[in-house]
Amino acid sequence: MKGNEAIAHAAIRYGADGYFGYPITPQSEIMETLMAERPWESTGMVVLQAESEVASINMVYGGAASGKRVMTTSSSPGISLMQEGVSYIAGAELPCLIVNVMRGGPGLGTIQPSQADYFQTVKGGGHGDYRLITLAPHSVQEMADFVALGFELAFKYRNPAIILADGLIGQMMEKVTLPPFRPRKTEAEIRKECPWALQGNPKGRKRNLVTSLELDPAVMEQNNLRFQAKYAQIEAAEVRYEETATEDADYLFVAFGSSARICQKAVELARAEDLKVGLLRPITLWPFPTKAIATLAGRVKGMLAVELNAGQMVEDVRLAVNGRVPVGHYGRLGGIVFTPDEIVAALKAQLL
Repeated sequence: MKGNEAIAHAAIRYGADGYFGYPITPQSEIMETLMAERPWESTGMVVLQAESEVASINMVYGGAASGKRVMTTSSSPGISLMQEGVSYIAGAELPCLIVNVMRGGPGLGTIQPSQADYFQTVKGGGHGDYRLITLAPHSVQEMADFVALGFELAFKYRNPAIILADGLIGQMMEKVTLPPFRPRKTEAEIRKECPWALQGNPKGRKRNLVTSLELDPAVMEQNNLRFQAKYAQIEAAEVRYEETATEDADYLFVAFGSSARICQKAVELARAEDLKVGLLRPITLWPFPTKAIATLAGRVKGMLAVELNAGQMVEDVRLAVNGRVPVGHYGRLGGIVFTPDEIVAALKAQLL
């Protein structure tokens, strides 16, 4: 099935309580699959097409505030419209899952694949000092697997999580093993596991307040310091990455998502030419595998960041390397996807 379809089936099987979204290419199959599967009849999952992306993210805000497992999906311009709501959710410390199947920009751009939303997502996107736990799938299987992982991390840290895919992963078809069905949580389970959630005001129970507003700057500073401590905890515990052929590598590709898939073939082509090249694939774009890249910088002669944009992740790679080895960048723009041969040629031109 398509990566987009895998997201929808995984959400149903995970026991998600609600999906609120708005159609936009190249992720519309997520909502279409949910509507076709009619999970409100089988699991009780609410599926609602909102009137806009702004409405959908605020529906997620409300659902998350009640402790429900809720999500939305969109593509680049739609995610831009959601940024205020995402910041509110992060400021209120609420868990939810967001999926961005990226397309080319800026503006309406193109419906072809892109990875140009890295800054928008990994750096926060909306206003204020906040972070999104960011998962970057490179296969249809990971599209399915990261639904559960995203929800689990979101609830563990009371923080929004996002699956940052692109049009290539969303539209490609592969075999996928879907997760088993999980029951939706009962109201009693939600009250026990989410004591902060809005559960009405029954007699004898303290009423919860969910908000991102604080007018006292001293209190707001303490809130932000608490957020930063939480982010440091996430950075210490939740970094995920994958290494390919790095043991003897002289040079290293750093790539995520669909770009990493193409780099896997580029590694094969380079080694066929007796170039010892490896690949590091960040699975979490935030928290970023800074320490792993820094360690590899002490063993290789150079790195090439490969991404479908003008150069975004490469900034984090250079910060991690801290000038110890040269770091180049290769990308294509406007929805054009590079080939493995192009990547090898870029490596030779920039680093050899």
